[in-house]
Amino acid sequence: MVQHNHVIDSVPGPDGRQITLKDLPDPSIRRWVTRRKAEVVAAVRGGLLTLKEACERYNLSEEEFAGWENLYDRHGSKGLRVTRVQQYRS
Repeated sequence: MVQHNHVIDSVPGPDGRQITLKDLPDPSIRRWVTRRKAEVVAAVRGGLLTLKEACERYNLSEEEFAGWENLYDRHGSKGLRVTRVQQYRS
């Protein structure tokens, strides 16, 4: 039997379907598309990962994650587009 440190096995993803730890981007990811960022935000918000776990897993600073979260809250997934960051930040 595999033990998990997480009580929560799945959370609603950005598109509404349930996501699990296996559905999250690979920790070695180098290309962050909007969907992947939104999935990580959803995972942290839903309790699938803690902020600390997400930052360690993806080599993110808390400030970088907070930026993703803020842009997602204000503009949805489209706000997470790298090419649009300057347009959405004010």
